[in-house]
Amino acid sequence: MKVSTSLLQDLLQAQPHLRTQTYFKSSLTALSHAMEDQVLAGSDQPLVIASFQQERFYRQEAHRYLRIAEHAQQVYVLSGSDTNFDSSTDRYNTITFTPEDALSQEWHLVVVGKQYAVCLLCQEHEPDPAATNVDQEMQMDQARRFEGIWTFERQTSCAAARLLLNRILIYRPDLEPQLNEAIALLEAPAASGHHSDPGPFTQRLVTYLQAGQYKLLKTYRAIAAQERKERLVNSITTAIRRSLDPAEILTVAVQELGQAIHICRCLVYRCKETDTVVTLGHEFLNKHIASLSGQVWPLQENPLFQEAVQTQEPVYVEDTKTDPRFKSAKELRTLVKLAKVRSLLLVPAFYQGRLVGVVELHHCGKDSRQWDQEELSLVEAIATQIGAALIQAEAYANLEDLNQQLEALEQTRSNLIAVTGHELRTPLSTIQVCLESLVSEPDMSLEVRQIMLDTALTDAERLRGLVQDFLTLSRLESGRVKWHLEPLPLQECIDLALSSIRARDPDQMLPKITTELPFQLPLVRADGERLVEVLSKLLDNACKFTGPEGQITVQVQPKDARMVEVTVADTGRGIEPDRLETVFERFYQEEGALRRTTGGTGLGLAICRQIINNLGGQIWAESAGKDQGTQFHFTIPSAQGETLADFSNGSSISLPSRTITVPHKLDRKAQAQ
Repeated sequence: MKVSTSLLQDLLQAQPHLRTQTYFKSSLTALSHAMEDQVLAGSDQPLVIASFQQERFYRQEAHRYLRIAEHAQQVYVLSGSDTNFDSSTDRYNTITFTPEDALSQEWHLVVVGKQYAVCLLCQEHEPDPAATNVDQEMQMDQARRFEGIWTFERQTSCAAARLLLNRILIYRPDLEPQLNEAIALLEAPAASGHHSDPGPFTQRLVTYLQAGQYKLLKTYRAIAAQERKERLVNSITTAIRRSLDPAEILTVAVQELGQAIHICRCLVYRCKETDTVVTLGHEFLNKHIASLSGQVWPLQENPLFQEAVQTQEPVYVEDTKTDPRFKSAKELRTLVKLAKVRSLLLVPAFYQGRLVGVVELHHCGKDSRQWDQEELSLVEAIATQIGAALIQAEAYANLEDLNQQLEALEQTRSNLIAVTGHELRTPLSTIQVCLESLVSEPDMSLEVRQIMLDTALTDAERLRGLVQDFLTLSRLESGRVKWHLEPLPLQECIDLALSSIRARDPDQMLPKITTELPFQLPLVRADGERLVEVLSKLLDNACKFTGPEGQITVQVQPKDARMVEVTVADTGRGIEPDRLETVFERFYQEEGALRRTTGGTGLGLAICRQIINNLGGQIWAESAGKDQGTQFHFTIPSAQGETLADFSNGSSISLPSRTITVPHKLDRKAQAQ
C-alpha cells in the first residue's frame, strides 16, 4: 500500500486562507505537550489523533498516551514501524503506515472536543544532502525544522481531523464503525456557553519557557566560563612566555593563578621525581594568611606528591584533619597544621612524561573546600603551560651555555693558531739558521760553532717544553694521567721546584725568592712529580712578570684540619681584577700573542688548575691591579695520620720552621759541588 500525499498540503488546498509558519523541534515538543496536558487536565473526552514520524519518537511518549486514553473518547496513534510497533487496538488504536507514506516526514496532533479544538500539522524540511554527518545528527535533534499550522480554530481542526481519519481508514478498514463515530463527533456543534480552561495549556508553555530560559542561561554560563578560562590561560601563557627566566615564569604564574582562583595560598615550585625536598619560594597569599616562603617542603616522604607522580593526575584533599594519607606522614602533617591548611589540591606539571614542577592550592578556612571541575580544569591547563614554559627556558639556558662553549672554543682556536704561529716558528727559525750556518761556514771558529750549537740546543729544549705542555694538558683533560698519591713533605717539593727554576738558565738574574714555612708543617697527600710541576710553573710565571729588583715569596700554612694552603706571591706586573679567573684559561696571554715580551704558550696556569683539581684542592689568583703584584693560592689535602715511614727508615720527619732566601744568581762551582 503506497500513499504519497501530504496531509499538510491537502489541508492547505482545502483551506487556502491558512499560512504556514516555521517551527523547531523543541517548539513542537512544547506545543504537543501543552495540548496533551490540556486533555489530561480536562473532562471533555475529546478525539485525539497523533501521528509520529517513526516508532522511536513514539516510544518516548507511549506512557503519556496510556494516561490520555483514560481522558479521551477516542485515541488514534499513527507511526512508522521500526521494530515492535504494529496496528492494534488495546487501550487505544495504533496504526502503522509504510515508510513511503508522506506521514513519515510529518508531525501531527489533533484534539477535538465539545468545548475546544486545536490542531498541529507540520512537515519536516528535507535535510541538506551536502551536510556532514555531524550536521545531520544535529538536524535529527533540536536543530530540526518544520513548516506547518498550529491553531485553535475549530473549523481547521475538524478539517485536519477528517484528513487523518481518512488516512487511518486506508490502513485500518476494520475501524470504520469507530471512525464514523469520530466523524459524527466532528460534525456535532460545539457546546455553547462553555470555554475550555487554558490553565494547563498556559502552564505547560510557561514551564517550557522557564526550562528553555534555564538551559539558555546555563549554556551562557558555560560559554562565559570557558571564555574566562581560555582568556586566563592565554593571558598567563603570554605572560610566562615573554620571559625565558624560570624564576620570573613561576612568579607570574603563581600571581595570575592565585588571583583567578581566589584561593588562600598558591604555591608553584620546580622539582624532579627524584628530589627529596624542595624550598618554597614562589607564593601567592590572600589577606591574613601566613607565608611559607623559604620553608623546606618534603617530597619523598610526601604521600600526596608520590601519588601525583605515579598517577600523573591531580591529588585532592578535602579535609587534611581526616584524610588517612596524613597519618603516615608525620613531618607533612606537622607542616600542614602549622600552615593551617584545611583543604589542599596538588597538580603536577609534566612535559612529555617528565615532571618539571608542581602547583599547590591551599584553603586555610575553618571549613573544608571543594574545587569544582572548572577550577580543576583551569589549574591543569595552567600547570601544562608552566611545564612547557620551564622546558623552553631550560632549553634556552642550555643553548646559551652551548653558545658560550662555542665562543670559548673559537677563542681557543684563535689563540692556538697565534701561539703555534709564534712560539713554534721562532725557535724553529733560530735552529734552522744555526744549523745552516754550521753547514755553510766550514771555516767558522770553534767558539762561534759552540755558540751556534748552544743556541740551537736551547731553542730545541724550548720546543720540547712547548710540545710537552700541549701533551700534558691534553692528558689531564682527557683523564689519561695515572696518579701516584703518597704522603710528602711540602718543603722538599718547594726546594725541587726552586732548583728547577735555577737549572733552566743559571746566568739569568732572578728576583729575590723567599720561602716561609711554619714549624711542624703537616705532610700533604699528593703526586710528587705533579706537585713539583705546579710549584715550578707558578714560580716560573712569577719570575717572568717580576723584575730582578722585585721579590717572590712562597708561603705555606695549614688552612684547616684537612687542607694546606700554599701561596706564591710576587711584586711584579699584577693582573686586572676582571681577569683573575681568565688567566687560568687555555692559551690565555696577559699580553697579545704577537706582542708579548715573555715567552710561553699560555698553558701553564691551565695545567696547574687541572693538576690541583685532580688532587682534590683549589687554585685561585688575587691582585690589586696593574703593577700591584699577584698572589697565586692553591690548597692541597693534608696526609692526616700518615707519616714518611717508607722514606725515612720508618720514622716520621719533623721539619723546623725556617726562612730560605734564594740568591739572585747561583755560583756555578757551588752548584756543581
